[in-house]
Amino acid sequence: MALDGIRMPDGCYADGTWELKMHVTDLNKDVSLRVTGEIHIGGVMLKLVEKLDVKKDWSDHALWWEKKKTWLLKTHWTLDKYGIQADARLLFTPQHKLLRLQLPNMKHMKVKVNFSDRVFKAVSDICKTFRSIYSSPGLYSKTMTPTYDSRDGSPLSPTSAWFGDSPLSEGNPSILAVSQPISSPDILVKLYKPPSLLDKAKINQGWLDSSRSLMEQDVKENEVLLLRFKYHSFFDLNPKYDAIRVNQLYEQAKWAILLEEIECTEEEMMMFAALQYHINKLSIMSSDNHMNNSEKEVDEVDAALSDLEITLEGGKTSNALGDITSIPELADYVKVFKPKKLTLKGPKQYWCTFKDITISCYKSREEAHGIPAHQMNLRGCEVTPDVNISGQKFNIKLLIPVADGMNEIWLRCDTERQYAQWMAACRLASKGKTMADSSYNLEVQNILSFLKMQHMNPDPQIIEPITTDINPECLVSPRYLKKYKNKQPGYIRDLISARILEAHQNVAQMSLIEAKMRFIQAWQSLPEFGITHFLAKFQGSKREELIGITYNRLIRIDASTRDAIKTWRFSNMKQWNVNWEIKMVTVEFADEPSLSFICAEVDCKVVHEFIGGYIFLSTRAKDQNESLDEEMFYKLTSGWV
Repeated sequence: MALDGIRMPDGCYADGTWELKMHVTDLNKDVSLRVTGEIHIGGVMLKLVEKLDVKKDWSDHALWWEKKKTWLLKTHWTLDKYGIQADARLLFTPQHKLLRLQLPNMKHMKVKVNFSDRVFKAVSDICKTFRSIYSSPGLYSKTMTPTYDSRDGSPLSPTSAWFGDSPLSEGNPSILAVSQPISSPDILVKLYKPPSLLDKAKINQGWLDSSRSLMEQDVKENEVLLLRFKYHSFFDLNPKYDAIRVNQLYEQAKWAILLEEIECTEEEMMMFAALQYHINKLSIMSSDNHMNNSEKEVDEVDAALSDLEITLEGGKTSNALGDITSIPELADYVKVFKPKKLTLKGPKQYWCTFKDITISCYKSREEAHGIPAHQMNLRGCEVTPDVNISGQKFNIKLLIPVADGMNEIWLRCDTERQYAQWMAACRLASKGKTMADSSYNLEVQNILSFLKMQHMNPDPQIIEPITTDINPECLVSPRYLKKYKNKQPGYIRDLISARILEAHQNVAQMSLIEAKMRFIQAWQSLPEFGITHFLAKFQGSKREELIGITYNRLIRIDASTRDAIKTWRFSNMKQWNVNWEIKMVTVEFADEPSLSFICAEVDCKVVHEFIGGYIFLSTRAKDQNESLDEEMFYKLTSGWV
């Protein structure tokens, strides 16, 4: 026993013990314990608390290994099993710490979060704290990413933003269901706007890994993180129960449009501005009544809810449509145009029939029983609208997959109804569905409703007079204000206000919740909705391009033209693999060559998680009571768990 205190060259004592160095964060105190490698983690914490002799609830504390960035949560494991030796330094620290969250409505809250849980679980717990903000089917749809500087897009430090007191601390999460108007146009000016698709792609490298804890990803206590809807698949929205979730979705959509994160036409911008103006007015006038979601109000939005669910490909189908025993067809004169370089040849009119998922073009109606002049199978194609209501332009842009890329075809319709019918059919056909699908008629009505909201009212006498409360600089993106840069500020304000009030006549009778649902639905109708961009280098190509990931496909995108070069549907995918060393993602398909690309400026884990996350969503039943299968999510997204 006399040799017990003799220290050997390797740092161990003669009796086989050694000193384990720990730092107690609550007390800002360093402590050393004599231990052996056979002592378990629970025993270490017990000895530490006894040595501290401080009356305190230590139940939330755990040991964190700084060097390995690992929580020592398996308290029955020994130090030897963890590989901890005398050179290790451990932190004894609370697992729950304060986090500063910016919600989709740009409001900031302080929330206590478990820094030892995986991010997926931590976000789930945050949402439970908000009670109804993201009812159980939507918990997987969120994650966090750092805040960015408005000047150059670089991550902000934790002290760069001001945080007020959290309403949650007062037990009032219902405040999250209330939309608050933007108070000053200076707010829009200060916020970062990615100038190009490449810049948007760079921002997406900030998503946190859902299968690792916050501490493992160097997130510090009181750090600024954004809470956002990550996966653009919202099949279970219900205004009866999801007032908070609907409002936060509306807010995320609103800011995406105002900060030019998604492209829209000028007519669409005025429609969005009119909806914002209407929502702001109703929120200020009677927020309490609308937050309670009266039965009358819910009845008014039942149709909008059904439309929204169908649009998102996953909602309930309507029994009112009845059983369809034969597949409907379209047949009409449509102008068809195939753009070619160095030619000014215009569209040519054909008699077109739309059967199943195929469009056949004939020179005349009389020749419709013969061989078509052109025929197009739309399975897997990209469908993009090109509409200008005031100019009576109703175009449908099709990018149809062929062996060497995509074949571009344009359809030009004459009327809104013809456009709505053919656009709805094209969208379904691109997914391999026909017009017999129960969602077809609802999709047609959605498109017509979207067009109707963009109409300008021909009778100026019924438009309300311009008032000072409209504040148009807070309702449209800065890009549309720049169009009038040579005009006087007062003239610009009156001009845009008049256009917003004119568009407002189309939405003036909507209830608050219906207006928010319509705003979300219109957001989803935009061509670029739901595409998350990443920089990538495709196999066989020397230059960096863009890969876009949506809920049902991968898209190779030309960064300069924003056009799709090639599309791959998840429904045709056999499997995907990741080579973690060279950051290469390889996707294999059933009946076409495999796709390989190397992720640039982003961890391939982020891309892998987007693909796996959308596959996970596609396997879930549309049941409000379905519990989350966390292990399945990790299996599809983590890559190594």
